Amino acid sequence: MIENIHKHTQPNLRKYNQELKDMKPQEMLTWGYEKFDNQFAITTSFGIQSSVLLDMVSKLYLQKKIKIFWIDTGYLPLETYNYAEKLIDNLSLEVEVLQSELSPARMEAKYGKLWETNKKSDLDKYHELRKIKPLENGLEKYDIFCWASGVRSSQTENRNKMKFLDVIRQRLSLRPLLNWTNKDIFYYMEENNLPAHPLFIKGYSSVGDWHSSSPDGIKTKGRDTRFRGIKQECGIHTNN
Repeated sequence: MIENIHKHTQPNLRKYNQELKDMKPQEMLTWGYEKFDNQFAITTSFGIQSSVLLDMVSKLYLQKKIKIFWIDTGYLPLETYNYAEKLIDNLSLEVEVLQSELSPARMEAKYGKLWETNKKSDLDKYHELRKIKPLENGLEKYDIFCWASGVRSSQTENRNKMKFLDVIRQRLSLRPLLNWTNKDIFYYMEENNLPAHPLFIKGYSSVGDWHSSSPDGIKTKGRDTRFRGIKQECGIHTNN
């Protein structure tokens, strides 16, 4: 099915996006499952705003049927691991952890600490090893045709150009929260009594790995605080 995505699905992208544009995020998630059945999944990083999409999935009648993949680089802050356990327990989630075939120690022995060189090419390699490959392996294992994430258009230049549904690396990528603002996120979390990520209280508006995340500053906020400003995207949501 994956091999035929361009032949059978590309002509329908405009039609699908027309269907999705007036839907609420929960309706998009239901649409994804009803359209692609067990070939539909969602991804999470258990980052600052991850609880919103996870809460929405947990409240759907088909919650146990939608696979949830957590891409764990092995370098997440302690606060993120604790937060993940809390959300998994609070929302009664069933989560599959996706990790690199290379342990952190082995990767460092082989390539060094790729995040310390200040080279984009080294960060690209790091992300390929610890994020993109693990995700692709998980999607391949379960023959996933469409995966949803919590990306929003205001986060990066790349995401500002996204549609609700696009093709990423031969699969469909669904973005139910694409048009949501920070206020939308805040009010949803407040109304649904969702716990804040511990690092949010410490000034982080975006968090990934411990070595490549920092709190908001006077000149840098959001995704600009990631990867020492060398890049905005880890590559999961891009085709190159």
